[in-house]
Parts: sequence; C-alpha cells; structure tokens
Amino acid sequence: MISWRKHYRQTLIAIGLLLSTSASIYGQDGDPKNGEKLFKANCTACHALDKQVVGPALKGVVARLETEQGLGKDWLHKWIKNNKELRASGDKYANEVFEKFNKTEMQVFPNLTDKDIDDILAYTTNPPAPEPVKTDATKDTANAGSANGAPQSSTTTNVVIISLLAIAGLLVWILLKLRQLVKLGQSEDLAGLNETRVKSFREIYEKYHYIGKGLIAILALLAAYGVWNWIMWIGVYKGYKPEQPIYFSHKIHAGEQKIDCQLCHSSAKYGKVSEIPSMNVCMNCHRTISEYNAEHYMEPGKDKAFYDGEIQKIYAATGWDPAKQQYTGKTQPVEWTRIHNMPDFVYFNHAQHVVAGEQAIINSFNKKNPNNKIDVVCKACHGKIDTMNVVQMANDFTMGWCIECHRTTEVDMNNGYNKEYFKNLHDKLKKQYPKDGGKITVDAIGGLECGKCHY
Repeated sequence: MISWRKHYRQTLIAIGLLLSTSASIYGQDGDPKNGEKLFKANCTACHALDKQVVGPALKGVVARLETEQGLGKDWLHKWIKNNKELRASGDKYANEVFEKFNKTEMQVFPNLTDKDIDDILAYTTNPPAPEPVKTDATKDTANAGSANGAPQSSTTTNVVIISLLAIAGLLVWILLKLRQLVKLGQSEDLAGLNETRVKSFREIYEKYHYIGKGLIAILALLAAYGVWNWIMWIGVYKGYKPEQPIYFSHKIHAGEQKIDCQLCHSSAKYGKVSEIPSMNVCMNCHRTISEYNAEHYMEPGKDKAFYDGEIQKIYAATGWDPAKQQYTGKTQPVEWTRIHNMPDFVYFNHAQHVVAGEQAIINSFNKKNPNNKIDVVCKACHGKIDTMNVVQMANDFTMGWCIECHRTTEVDMNNGYNKEYFKNLHDKLKKQYPKDGGKITVDAIGGLECGKCHY
C-alpha cells in the first residue's frame, strides 16, 4: 500500500512538472520569429518598428496601447482583422487613429488567424536580435595573408633595390663601351670612310627619291583614312556612362526586384520618346521605402549609409517629409545627364519598335545571339540593362547599325495588322525577296527608305 502511494505521488509530481513546463512554453503570447516573417510579409509596406512610415511605429504597441488607452490585445485583433468594421461600430479610438493618419485606409487582414496576430504582436514587443552578417571567408584569408606577408614584402623590396643597382651598373658599363667606340671612330683608319658618307638630306633624297615618294604617298593615304575614320565616329559614344546626381542602380531595381522597364518608362509604349520618369514615379515605392535593407546585394565600395543617403536625395527633390509623412511643397529639380540622344535629323519612334516590332526584334536578336538571348525588347538596343549598376550606351547607334538590324529582322506577316495591311503585297514580296524561303525582313517593307528616318 505504501509502495502504491509513493508511486502515485511520484506520478503526480511528474504530471505537475510536465504541465508547468507546457504552460511555460505554450503560455507565451506568441512566437516572435514567426511574427517577424508575418510582419515583413504583411506590414512593412506601411509600418516599421522604430519609426513612422504610412502608419505609426509599432515597437511596444501592446504596452503603449494598454498604458495610454487602457485597451488590450483583443482590440488589436479586431483592428488588424477588420479596422473598417471596428470604425463603423463607433469605436472612439479606432476613429481617432483614422483621423490622426489623414484618413488613410488600412488594409484588412481577415486571412490572419488569432495565433498569427499574437505572433506579430510578440515580434513588436520583443523583436529577436538580428542575425550577424556573414563575413566573406576570403576577406579573413586575405587579412591573415597580409599580416603574414609583411616579411615577404620586405624581402621583395630588397630584391627590387638590388635589381635596380645591377641595372645601374650595367648602364655605366655600356656608357664606357660607347665612349671607347667613339674614340675608335676618330682614328685615322676610319677617316677615309667619313669622306664617303652622305652629308645632307638632299643627297639622300636624290639617291632614294622613288622610295621617298612612295613613303609619302602611303603616309598621305594613312592620314586621309585616319581623318575619315575620326569624322565617321563623331557622336558615337558606345560605353558612355556618366555619373548621375542621384545614384540609381538598374541592377537592383530591374534585376534584383524584377521591376518592369515600362513601369517607369511608360511613354515608350505610347510615344516617340521614352522619357525620364518623374521623381513622383520613384515616390510610388520610396514613400514607404526610406532605407536600404537588401544587405544581400551591395555594390563594392558602397554601404547601407550610401544607399540611404541617395533615398534622402529623392525626398529632398520631391519635398517629402518622412517624419510627418507629407509633402512640404519645397521641391528641387534634378539635373539628370542624358545618355541616349538621337540627332535632330533622325526620326525614331519607340512605340513602333516596342509595340509593333516587339516580338520580331526579340526573335531576330535571339537568333543572331543564341548564347546571349533577351526576354525584353528594350535589351536589343540598350543592352542587358538589368545587370548594370550604372547605365551605359551598349551599342553604336549609328546609321549602319540601324540598317543592319532592318536587313536582318524578319517581319511577322501573320499578325493581324501586317496580314491585313500587306494583304495584296504578300505574293509580290515573296517573289521579290526569295531569300530564306520567302521570309520578309524590315527592309522589304520600306525599312531602308530615307524618308522613314530622315525628314
């Protein structure tokens, strides 16, 4: 009997310990690590922990709400799931928040469970410490190598000094030998040879005038070719990549973030010119992105402070006050440096190439460059812009370059417009341009007519 009671008592103690342990684990208000993921996925467009963005800073929001308003987490659950419904119910504080933040509608999140919201609130209450940034092992190796390599550097310096002294000694010896040769040249044995030497340029020319005239003719031809080549390359600036007043990396925006070219350069699809986007286009995103957080990609020589400073230049240009989340009305013009610029006597229509010729240009480029294919028509002329930190001219943009493209780009004669427009010309064009089995290129439909590009 005593043994049974002892075993029963031990069992109760074990169950009590298990329950207390479970309570300590599962009785937490939420999982901050999971909350961090949910916060970044759902909240960072409008909120940050430590500063106001579109909405207020959320660090410590649970304690702050309870202290200042006497409201608990249940109110936050209602607000996050459906703030519109909460405001419509007449909740005083919900309507105060709505008025305070310029009546900006907060997105509703009916998809978030109570546990998800608890995890997010746990993250705002006790955010986990950021993981240390991984350092490149090669840097450590290089640093160790530089420390251990100091004696080697000293040895190398000694070798260089000894080599220079040896070269200096050799030069002195050569000078002495030359002096001896000069003295030998002044001896009586060579006096007779000196009398037979040619002593003027006129004598040389009379003796070798045919060779001289030939050399002059060759030099004249080379000079003429050089002048012609120089003239032909005036205005050709392939590789030109000037620094801009605000640093903008296409590799980050178009490459890393996969932003479509025409989101910013919208007029390329509808007009002749693909304009430089206004700063308000930048603010569509950077109103809520006030700092650079893509630590996984930074250009060599640049750090987070550099990128944050460039974002502040956008705010200065547009007159945006990130603290008050409103425009001040004080703007500053940005003097961008133009990179691609056609001469005034050249007509080029972006819409014609981006819309009508899009697929034809992509297909032609990929056929000619099977190992360097493109997926966007812009890259055919401007190069792989999504890999450029600083934009540069990727092609010559000469008349010959354009003509070559018109001669090799096949026209899609099956699309609706071409099929109807060239309805009566198909057979004639196929007979006139039988190359490649009757394939019709741009030059066959007027792509080489002077008036198409010059007016």
